Order: sequence, then C-alpha cells, then structure tokens
Amino acid sequence: MWVYEKKLEYPANVCKPDIKMAKFLIAQYGGPDGELAAALRYQTQRYTMPTGQAKGTLTDISTEEFAHLEIIATMVFKLLKGVPVEELRKEGLGEQYTEHDRALFYSDTTGMLWTAAYIQAKGDVIADLHEDMAAEEKARATYE
Repeated sequence: MWVYEKKLEYPANVCKPDIKMAKFLIAQYGGPDGELAAALRYQTQRYTMPTGQAKGTLTDISTEEFAHLEIIATMVFKLLKGVPVEELRKEGLGEQYTEHDRALFYSDTTGMLWTAAYIQAKGDVIADLHEDMAAEEKARATYE
C-alpha cells in the first residue's frame, strides 16, 4: 500500500513549550475541520468516485491528510513537553490531562470529542467535491 519512512516530511522544529499554540493546533488534530476529519472524508468518498483516477486521487489526498495529522501531533507533543501540570490547568487543558495525561486525544480546543458527524459523504460526486473544497477552505481559515 504505502511506503512509510518513519520520519516527518517536514521537521517539526519547536524551540520552547507554548501551551497557547498547542491549543490552537489541537483544533487541527481533532476539530471538525481538522486533519483527521479530512483524511477520513477523502477515504470514505473515494469509493463513490466514477473513475479509477478520481478514486486514486482521493486516496492520495487522504494519505497526505494523515501525514498532516502526524505533523500536528508531533508539534503539539513538543509544545507541551515538560510543561508542569499546573500550567496546563491554568491554560484550560486540565481536563485533557486528567483524562489522557500527555497523550493527544481527538477533540477540539473546547474538549468536544471528535465525531463521525464531521465527515460528509453524500455519494454524489459534485456534492462531495464541493464539500471537500469547503472543508479545505475552513481548515485554511483555522490555520490562518
């Protein structure tokens, strides 16, 4: 299926802990417009594409979204590494720590758990591709 080189395509260079930036990135990990939702959306929609080329393209995009998920997770882990628990609580990550310690979990910045309701797959090529374009735009807006 894939060749996994066990290294990030782009290094996640983090110089110091930054809880606020980590919280922003958590939105792209498990939020409604995040990388997990994108990867699963493309992976699900691929099956109703009318041509092998379209299916292959959505599979490729899905794989790329999973790579983005790995980069986000790496950056969040590095941004929170060594941060005292009391600081995590002050910045609103106390519940996250209580439930998952320092493990990253699929939720948005408010703690709302990731849900499959974030994935849209109608089975109509035009509707699904429009959904993909809208989702990519929402993800871009979140990053900015």
